[in-house]
Amino acid sequence: MKVHLKHTAMTYWFSSFLFALILFIASAPLFIDANPIIGGHPKTHHHEFIVQATKVKRLCRTHNRITVNGQFPGPTINVKNGDTLVVKVVNKARYNVTIHWHGIRQMRTGWADGPEFVTQCPIRPGQSYTYRFTIDGQEGTLWWHAHSSWLRATVYGALIIYPREGTSYTFAKPKRESTLLLGEWWNSNPVDVINEARRTGGAPNISDAYTINGQPGDLYNCSSKDTVIVPVALGETILLRVVNSALNQDLFFAVANHKLTVVSADASYTKPITTSVILLGPGQTTDVLIKADQPVGRYYIAARAYNSAQGAPFDNTTTTAILEYKGSPCRTCSGQSLQSPVFPNLPAYNDTATATAFTTSLRSYRKVPVPTEIDEDLFFTVGLGLIPCPRRFRSSRCQGPNGTRFTASMNNHSFVLPSSWSLLQAQQQGIPGVFTTDFPAAPPVKFDYTGNVSRALWNPVPGTKLYKLKYGSRVQIVLQGTSIQTAENHPIHLHGYDFFIVAEGFGNFDANKDTSKFNLVDPPLRNTVGVPVGGWAVIRFAADNPGVWLMHCHLDTHISWGLAMAFLVENGVGKLQSVEPPPADLPIC
Repeated sequence: MKVHLKHTAMTYWFSSFLFALILFIASAPLFIDANPIIGGHPKTHHHEFIVQATKVKRLCRTHNRITVNGQFPGPTINVKNGDTLVVKVVNKARYNVTIHWHGIRQMRTGWADGPEFVTQCPIRPGQSYTYRFTIDGQEGTLWWHAHSSWLRATVYGALIIYPREGTSYTFAKPKRESTLLLGEWWNSNPVDVINEARRTGGAPNISDAYTINGQPGDLYNCSSKDTVIVPVALGETILLRVVNSALNQDLFFAVANHKLTVVSADASYTKPITTSVILLGPGQTTDVLIKADQPVGRYYIAARAYNSAQGAPFDNTTTTAILEYKGSPCRTCSGQSLQSPVFPNLPAYNDTATATAFTTSLRSYRKVPVPTEIDEDLFFTVGLGLIPCPRRFRSSRCQGPNGTRFTASMNNHSFVLPSSWSLLQAQQQGIPGVFTTDFPAAPPVKFDYTGNVSRALWNPVPGTKLYKLKYGSRVQIVLQGTSIQTAENHPIHLHGYDFFIVAEGFGNFDANKDTSKFNLVDPPLRNTVGVPVGGWAVIRFAADNPGVWLMHCHLDTHISWGLAMAFLVENGVGKLQSVEPPPADLPIC
């Protein structure tokens, strides 16, 4: 009996301790000192995401915002290369929702990719859907986010993939790591913001703040007490996992007086490069090492806009967190005065030279298998457009330049999502009338893409056009920016694939001279490429993943205007080269 009582007491003590520990961790989300340890062989991880309205206070006001599990940002998922994820998403919000696992290859599991009306119909209010997929051959920092309307303004979180058991990073494992999600905040409901822009035909209102892990930081009203703190000890090296979760803005990122050593981008290892500033387009991730080699103190971590679109309005504020050395004056102790943290030197908002110097410095960690023989040589223009005000519309619905409505396109085709079927369902079930497969391999009309473009080319054709690829085909795409309305940097994201960025440049791509610039040895492997303002980028990949895969600008304003297309990659030979059957709980439209 004594043994039994002792065992019961110990169990009660341990349960109480564990409960207290959980409460402590939950009550201090702003103090980041995460270094998860995940052991064992490949595992299956089960999660439940409850999508719901939650009261969130920012910039002095409390708002109802859509979140996952009441958290903003949402929960971080930690897995290892080779693990399987099973995530049940329950929609208790008033909007349709889907979740996209940004950067996950989704080999043969396109049903889990997430973009609404592309690989699935949305999860309606009161319904649920379970995403199931295996992560294979990927390590590093990715993320997940809503792929419906502008819900991803608050519905997003990190997805960290650690090396397989028995393997390691390409760099010495740091003592600690922190994940920093850069975001945008609107005082207005983001869904209302984009709906109003769709109604008026004008550009949506810019954000009211940028955030780091959901917090604006010291430079905004009513925000200082919640500024994110990243702790560090003198002499140690830490890993920062940086994600640009913003809806519509490229961001410069820096840490005052500290060099950043880039070791990975979009969950692909890179040759280490040391820099004082990095650039991330929306959707991109970058892992950097920082050596705590400065005098003990407090140093601002800061991010602000890279705005490449001349004359376009943008949020010119700056979000901050604080890198705080152990031994710095106590933040909560009475009688100790805190000095203001040191502020970093950030580039000018329009510093294209710094942006270009960073993106062109990235290289894969080792020699990589870039396709050298090309089966599909594609040329896609990427840019904005304007359509005349329809006769039936009042002037209040045509608030674009000179009484027009904004639009956007690839190869002069403005992408329109279906509404009765998802593209993947229609393709797999042979449903006619949902899409066509005549997306052009090149612009219908050649023109001076970055010069003065004829107004006759400003009006793209709306439609749901896909481009068909044979399984295993080797693909090259020249992504050519245009100066229609305004030139700007476009972060182009391809679902279901990573690709090699073999070159980028300014002006019009010239195959006769620009092919000499191609890096076919160690180009960076990414899932999102920044097409330079007034320039071009060339990517290559092998079409080894069957399904329907969206390619789009990750500026959410632009995808809402139609800056997208989709590839239909045919099945290969046999089960292992074919799309898996749809899950039983796939949402219906």
